[in-house]
Amino acid sequence: MSAEAANPGAPLRKRGRARIDLRRLGRVALLGPVSRDRLPDAIGHVADAHRAHHPDADLAILSKAYVLAESSHRGQMRKSGEPYITHPLAVTLILAELGAETTTLTASLLHDTVEDTEVTLDQVREEFGDEVCYLVDGVTKLEKVDYGAAAEPETFRKMLVATGNDVRVMSIKLADRLHNMRTLGVMRPEKQARIAKVTRDVLIPLAERLGVQALKTELEDLVFAILHPEEYERTQALISAWEGAQDPLTEIADRVRSTLRDAGINAEVLIRPRHFVSVHRVRIKRGEMRGTDFGRLLVLVGEDADCYAVLGELHTCFTPVISEFKDFIAAPKFNLYQSLHTAVVGSEGAVAEVLIRTHRMHKVAEAGVVALGNPYTQDGTAAVQQLEPADGERADPTRPGWLSRLLDWQESATDSDTFWATLRADLAQDREITVFRTDGGTLGLPAGASCVDAAYAQYGDEAHGCIGARVNGRLATLSTALNDGDTVQLLLAQDASSGPSPEWLDHARTPAARIAITRWLDAHPDGAQGPQKSRSDAPKPQAQPADDAAGTRSRAADRAAGVVVDMPGAPVRLAGCCTPVPPDTIIGFTVRGGAVTVHREECPAVARMRGTGRAAVGARWDDPGDWSGTTDYKVTLVAESFGRPRLLADLTEAIATADAAIVSATVEPPSEQRVRHTYTLQLPDAAGLPGLMRAMRDVPGVYDVSRAQQPAATG
Repeated sequence: MSAEAANPGAPLRKRGRARIDLRRLGRVALLGPVSRDRLPDAIGHVADAHRAHHPDADLAILSKAYVLAESSHRGQMRKSGEPYITHPLAVTLILAELGAETTTLTASLLHDTVEDTEVTLDQVREEFGDEVCYLVDGVTKLEKVDYGAAAEPETFRKMLVATGNDVRVMSIKLADRLHNMRTLGVMRPEKQARIAKVTRDVLIPLAERLGVQALKTELEDLVFAILHPEEYERTQALISAWEGAQDPLTEIADRVRSTLRDAGINAEVLIRPRHFVSVHRVRIKRGEMRGTDFGRLLVLVGEDADCYAVLGELHTCFTPVISEFKDFIAAPKFNLYQSLHTAVVGSEGAVAEVLIRTHRMHKVAEAGVVALGNPYTQDGTAAVQQLEPADGERADPTRPGWLSRLLDWQESATDSDTFWATLRADLAQDREITVFRTDGGTLGLPAGASCVDAAYAQYGDEAHGCIGARVNGRLATLSTALNDGDTVQLLLAQDASSGPSPEWLDHARTPAARIAITRWLDAHPDGAQGPQKSRSDAPKPQAQPADDAAGTRSRAADRAAGVVVDMPGAPVRLAGCCTPVPPDTIIGFTVRGGAVTVHREECPAVARMRGTGRAAVGARWDDPGDWSGTTDYKVTLVAESFGRPRLLADLTEAIATADAAIVSATVEPPSEQRVRHTYTLQLPDAAGLPGLMRAMRDVPGVYDVSRAQQPAATG
């Protein structure tokens, strides 16, 4: 791999970050410890970077940690040929540049000693205290000789549990992985790919969740170069061509500086180049790149109020692109990120994206939890409280909501494969929403989460008894997807013996919900015919015994839900694909096991089965003159509508008002502002179907409601 490929972000970001010459540093490290009254030369870079953020830091403990690390790693070499001590030094420098406090840097220097040398945890505890010992233990890998193939996932499990008590554990791990990725070129291609995939699936999402953007973006570029070399080279060529051309952002930045200076606003205006992956994403999104697509303007000010003053001036003196405006100061992201985002139009129609934030916000945006210093001290806690709104998800960034949920479900994932697969799936959720509980609390959930997820997030295993929900005050099915800011009330049944139905797995997005549901279903294999039926949004229709008053007819045919078929003694069920109800014309077909499934005549499955030569079984409704008292019918309706806010809630309310229970519901993605809703409903009275369909058609935005014609298996 070329030098640029090994460090693809460096030529683009131009961060000005000091880079260690590892070979020179290795020579310095080999000189060994120095006298106690002088700082070892090898940690001079670390000391300078640390003092830049913490001028009063006591460097004596760093010197002591370096002496132990250097002596214990002496004689060990990396695959690249440098002395091994260069690795903990580089990792520590990364953290020092991000502003990590002294305890983190001490543990970083020692982070491989227990794993790779004769140093023990007891020795670390005795010489450096409990905090440093905990951090070193947290990042120490489990031995393959003890865990075999499970060593890697179980090591990550161990680190995540440790991170739950101290987020600095993951800070060290992220810096450790970054330096290893920078020097990955000496590895075999297949090992590079394996490490890059784990970095992509686990470490990068964790860096995003902890807000450490400086590490996340460089890790993304390094992974990009390894896993997608052709796309990387294409992006590199685009960036090289842009760097040699006139930058339209320069002219816009000069105009912004002038505008803010005339308004008396003290601000620093910078051009912030996009990193490789960001450029690649923009190219995929827009096709042809514009000159302003290779970077964004960053405006840094002193106070929160100055951010809004800058925004006002930009929107007054430039043409704003309103659709690009986002306020992450009033509503910070779950990972501590705060900033105003907007876009303005410069000369000749050039559109520039602008980020507006205070210097403090910028530090946190780059370094995330690392920028909080030691978040467990009183001073750190005070800084957190000033930075974060008290809303449950962000009130304690040392134990954010997503991490608490991750730690909760991992306890249920007893085997390594389940944990590893579920962890990757959980971290693949790249956005979170906050929903409000009616008791005043909040729930943090991944985007796309449903009421099922909310139930398990709030009640744990007690959610097995959930029978429905109210979203923003309106009745909703458990499959209803929740949006950021929704208020949800979960309704629990009194029957403690009941449990979830298998269909719940189709609506569960969170690992906690899926694991809990699967565990219940595995423990109750016969539950589908017992208490589980009450856990669906409505009960399932059951076969009814023959009515002796029906005379000779009942002795010649069996019945289910008011249906009579010409096959004595055969179990009867209504087809789920077409959900027939009176007065539909119906026909039956035998299926495996000798049961008769009854379809509507116009159901597509009927034509298919007849086409294959399947013999039909005569079927009819029991009392064609009076269906008003007939119950226990399901029907599937399709509502075609124009998209608008609260449409789903209004449709659900119309259904609930008609006393129909929603068994399941799906909403297809909007197409040309049109939305298709499909509901399977339990009818309290078959005669009420026409009125129900009229009520749904009366909902504003709905232009048609029809019976579903779904494909179904023939056997």
